[in-house]
Amino acid sequence: MAKVLECITPELKAFIEAQPVFFVASAPLSGEGHVNLSPKGLDCLRVLSPSRVAYLDLTGSGNETSAHLHENGRITFMFCAFTGAPRILRLYGTGEVVLPDTPAWGELAGLFPAYPGMRQIITAEISRVQTSCGFAVPLMEYTRQRDTLPRWAEAKGDDLPGYRREKNATSIDGLSAPLAASPSPSA
Repeated sequence: MAKVLECITPELKAFIEAQPVFFVASAPLSGEGHVNLSPKGLDCLRVLSPSRVAYLDLTGSGNETSAHLHENGRITFMFCAFTGAPRILRLYGTGEVVLPDTPAWGELAGLFPAYPGMRQIITAEISRVQTSCGFAVPLMEYTRQRDTLPRWAEAKGDDLPGYRREKNATSIDGLSAPLAASPSPSA
């Protein structure tokens, strides 16, 4: 059932690009800390190469992935088919946070739509690509993406940097999460 591949193949890249939602998991090194698992939607993930991916991370209620990557770099992505043939794909790797006030931001930001609330881009070097059956994943009908988060960020306007400093600077376990010194152009 499970199959390990050396890299993201063209077929898996097409599968990734067809998914309207994916999941990101990270955890602190401490066994006492919380494992974080976040769903991600919108048009915010790119396969950069057979061994590298990036996703645009928008401002939200927490910043766990960033704090965990800052501490230890471990990250896992999961994609699952809710339509068509059953399939689960996991990408295991080491991630980095790219902030709007860094040179790498200019190289990557243009790959994504300019959503309000753009906070950071997470890149990951993928060291393990694994598929599994997904036989128990339900079939579900996709209707549309929600626009609630971009509308919320747009409504925050000039208050968004303050919100980030208050709500996104540390994880629920007290780990620090890097924040940009200045907001992104679409913040």
